[in-house]
Amino acid sequence: MTHAMLKGANFPLEATAVRAVLRWTPGQGVPAVDASALLLGADGKVRSDEDFVFYNQPRHPSGKVWRLGQKRVPEGMTDTLQADLAGIPQEITRILFTASADEVAFEHVQALRMFVHDAGADGAEPLAYFDIKPETGAETAMICGELYRRGDGWRLRAVGEGYSNGLVGLATDFGISVDDSASAEPATAPVAPAPAPSFPLPPQQPPMYGYPPQPATQPAPPSQPAYGYPQPVAAPAYPDPAFRLPPQGPQFIGR
Repeated sequence: MTHAMLKGANFPLEATAVRAVLRWTPGQGVPAVDASALLLGADGKVRSDEDFVFYNQPRHPSGKVWRLGQKRVPEGMTDTLQADLAGIPQEITRILFTASADEVAFEHVQALRMFVHDAGADGAEPLAYFDIKPETGAETAMICGELYRRGDGWRLRAVGEGYSNGLVGLATDFGISVDDSASAEPATAPVAPAPAPSFPLPPQQPPMYGYPPQPATQPAPPSQPAYGYPQPVAAPAYPDPAFRLPPQGPQFIGR
């Protein structure tokens, strides 16, 4: 028998593994819905970021909670999570099944419903279903339902609570640390081009006879020098210790 659950209702689970299926009607302007799970301790928080199962971390390190992914079915689109309740660590007391719509308000998601199946009874009717209706329509993430320990067993509760700040806001509320340093860093300022000189620099000349060119501050000769010697230039008004004549090459010996 399938239980049609209302918000806040709960009932005991006899299954040792369950599959939570979110189903909605796709269409123009309808976002894809992503299913996620948060594994919480007795303090209502995750023990670490590894207790968050979502599209970027699709499997819990324990291997007992994982995403099965989105799928098209005759009734619409689905995204599915599975939990092996018999193997959940004892310090985990609650498992939240959540939904997010990529920052699109849930007022645009049509006919959103959560089904919970006995994962060990393929083809059987769902154990329960719950129609998820946001209270304001502006919610961008929802807690659809939760599994919680009661004695030696587990129970299912229909929740239907929403967040207007998306999956990040929901996850942060349960202890997930969100790294927003990348968005907080200022953009790199463009490097300003070097200012143009107030006087024209002489063009670079190729080295003559293997000797390096004169420094850029040395005035360039107006034309090609004869026989490899630099063109005579006017002496500067002050001594220039950096200026040296190149030594005579071997081709001038004996002339």
